Amino acid sequence: MNLGKVTGRVWATRKDSSLEGQRMLLVQPCAFSGTPVGGRIIALDTVDAGVGDTVMFVSSTEATIPFKPQPTPTDATIVGIVDRVDHPSGQ
Repeated sequence: MNLGKVTGRVWATRKDSSLEGQRMLLVQPCAFSGTPVGGRIIALDTVDAGVGDTVMFVSSTEATIPFKPQPTPTDATIVGIVDRVDHPSGQ
């Protein structure tokens, strides 16, 4: 699982039919300290997250699991909203 911050929404008028009705959000991956790591990604939203929320997201094959048995073309899926992060190093 990865940590990220929702920074925006994505609108697509033409997309794969399996993505109909799915919300797409722009997510900035972050370290535990909140520092941005890498570039922003587009993730499907399964938890009704919003701009400004800190979220957990999965990537790769795990990103398709919430949509089984329907094959869904996604590389990242938001699976949780984070209330707070307690980590000794803060990183």
